[in-house]
Amino acid sequence: MDIQVTRDVFQLAQVFTISRGSRTQAEVLTVRVADGGHVGVGECVPYARYVESLDSVTAEIMGLPRDLTRDALQDLLPAGAARNAVDCAMWDLAAKQSGKRIWDLLGVAAPRPEITAYTLSLDTPEKMQVQAAQNAHRPLLKIKLGTPDDMARLEAVRRGAPASRIIVDANEGWTAEVYADLAPHLLRLGVQMVEQPLPAGDDDMLAEIARPLPVCADEACHDRTSLPKLKGKYDMVNIKLDKTGGLTEALALKEDAIAQGYDVMVGCMVGSSLAMAPAVLLAQGVAFTDLDGPLLLAEDRDEPLKFDDAGVHAPAAALWG
Repeated sequence: MDIQVTRDVFQLAQVFTISRGSRTQAEVLTVRVADGGHVGVGECVPYARYVESLDSVTAEIMGLPRDLTRDALQDLLPAGAARNAVDCAMWDLAAKQSGKRIWDLLGVAAPRPEITAYTLSLDTPEKMQVQAAQNAHRPLLKIKLGTPDDMARLEAVRRGAPASRIIVDANEGWTAEVYADLAPHLLRLGVQMVEQPLPAGDDDMLAEIARPLPVCADEACHDRTSLPKLKGKYDMVNIKLDKTGGLTEALALKEDAIAQGYDVMVGCMVGSSLAMAPAVLLAQGVAFTDLDGPLLLAEDRDEPLKFDDAGVHAPAAALWG
């Protein structure tokens, strides 16, 4: 099997800001695996929060043996961006070699469209109200927060989009005291879920304070080994392919999380339609889908995912799977 890695840059439609910083580009790695005249493709987004870089992830991938199998891959690389891109490329390769769609290989129904959240970048309350008004037609908005003075931002977004469902993501930016103060206001403003309010590893207080609305683990949940540490603190897990290390582990994590009583959200890093394509399959029937990466870009892959009023659709075979 031949493995190739290339770096691709996609310009964002506007500056994207979270509590950790801002960006104007999505820098991704595209992996191609070739075997027997077919080429499978996958994409990952290395994330500095998880001590990943374009260089380090490339090195991990290029260090893999050429007699690789998807089962062996699960042990050769840890959960993370490198394994994700290779795992998804190998699933795409298997679909092309068989002449079947990936859902047929997995023995599941063809994916139906799923309503996806649309993310509003962290900004001043005035600018976030403008963002909200421009996107008030969308049924589900996700607000990036994570500062001590977020109340004004919440109020502004609700004014801008009075009918939209809202979920919020603090990206580990709050303390237990800030979250406890904000929680009643989140309920008052109709917020339906809060994602990672406290830093992963410093979140034990979530088991001791009231959780009046569902709390979702993002940075605190990577793969199935994360689940025991979440008990009593979280109500939901955010499954991202770049955290689980690919579709193989993501499907297993989803099954185990549901069996243990967690609701599921399927999320993404800021990447292209190729990165989202496998996640559309994963997102079937979950509580929240957040696969808006392509909607934040000024440019995308050939054969991009289709987004319409019904939601994000399954990928065309020419894109993936």
